[in-house]
Amino acid sequence: MAQSASRRLPRGRHALSREEVDRIQRTRLCAAMADVMAEQGYVATSVEDVLKRAGVSRQSFYRLFDSKADCFMAAFDMAGDILLRRVVESFGAGEDGPPPIDRDDDPPHRFEQAITAYLEVLATELPFARLFLVEVYAAGPEALRRRGELQATLAGSLADLMGVADEAGRFTCQVIVAATSAMVTVPVAERDPDRLHAIGPAMIDHVRNLWHADAFGKHPGRPKP
Repeated sequence: MAQSASRRLPRGRHALSREEVDRIQRTRLCAAMADVMAEQGYVATSVEDVLKRAGVSRQSFYRLFDSKADCFMAAFDMAGDILLRRVVESFGAGEDGPPPIDRDDDPPHRFEQAITAYLEVLATELPFARLFLVEVYAAGPEALRRRGELQATLAGSLADLMGVADEAGRFTCQVIVAATSAMVTVPVAERDPDRLHAIGPAMIDHVRNLWHADAFGKHPGRPKP
């Protein structure tokens, strides 16, 4: 995420619009914020550190952001967008969005696809993963509120993925998302992709057991006892 977002502007005169220049610089600054914080933490990271890493002027920074916290929130939103997109892409999404869910498919298998994609993006994009899983706690109440919103979105997406139709099932999805977030935080903080991937098989087995134990409540396609 951070590495792939570091496109530089061409040297000399160029035909890019102001909007395109701003988009590129905004992306580079968000990537730099994630990279520097992965090394120094939120509190120790200064705007100057981010500027040096991004190769962007202070004037450009303050044209795009009000403060370090503002840049952090933009980087947080970018991380969430990329995370959700990667997970959706694991189901064969195209330009028109994800394909409709096949209700005859095995829901635990859909979860397996989703958690595998989730762990892979965390492992390959550790700076951004650390940003929204670890450094968010140092960034203040607004950052924590946005983190809660992202978790709620993930829980809602999981409920839709599993074909959940009632509140009991949605609560199970909330528990799974919260537990997964807690389990991945330490491997992300320690930059250990192997430990991240190792979470997958046990989580997949556990969710399959929950499914067969009716922990997801009533949902379409489930045979009545």
